[in-house]
Amino acid sequence: MLAGHYATALVAHQKFPQGSLLYFLVVSQLQDLLWFALHYLGLERTQPSDVFDTTLSNMTVDMLYSHDLIPQIFWLVVVFIFGKIIFKSNKIGLVGSALVAGHFVLDFFSGHPHHIFGADTAEAGLGLYATNVYLAIAIEAVFCIAILWYFFKQDIKLGIQRTSANKAAIAGLFVFGIVFMLSIATTSFRELFGIPDFDLGFNSSVPTLVMTYIGMIVYLNYFVTKFKLEKKTST
Repeated sequence: MLAGHYATALVAHQKFPQGSLLYFLVVSQLQDLLWFALHYLGLERTQPSDVFDTTLSNMTVDMLYSHDLIPQIFWLVVVFIFGKIIFKSNKIGLVGSALVAGHFVLDFFSGHPHHIFGADTAEAGLGLYATNVYLAIAIEAVFCIAILWYFFKQDIKLGIQRTSANKAAIAGLFVFGIVFMLSIATTSFRELFGIPDFDLGFNSSVPTLVMTYIGMIVYLNYFVTKFKLEKKTST
């Protein structure tokens, strides 16, 4: 799952505004950010190496330390401690850990194959990116719609006023995420557009993913915080 994880961060910040949105956005995608770092450490090598050859269904990586079940215990503790120290709040630490756990749960239904601990152990997920990628994307789309509907509805209850343009900007990020996933579900860009083989240093898959994730975090952190609070008068 891609955009769906960010949706959980929006609701977490809405419910617990004493924690920063940036913190919630990062921890909601912690496992994927760890995956990128571990790729460069040679621990979770990702194939295909060329982004133009990559599809959701042909991407292969053993996410042993970032996504398998047993390491999640360690990451839950790390995020809790980090949240507690930074925000001086057990509650924010626990919410951060809940987002990390939520990432694993959402990937169970819509994501790459994960295991208990290692490829030779039992699977801890449906692995729909490999077996039924369009169903995986449909699950994510429905989830994003439901969470965004709830998010904007709660905004109204909290007296948060957003312009139509602001709402469209936020929703558009999730539309982009779903459309992007559909575009690379089973057909690579090289196959779709007849792109010749070349290596200019910017067409590697992981750097492209890193830029995409960071771009989405910066984008949401900017637009979600652009609102006005309704002035309430007492009688």
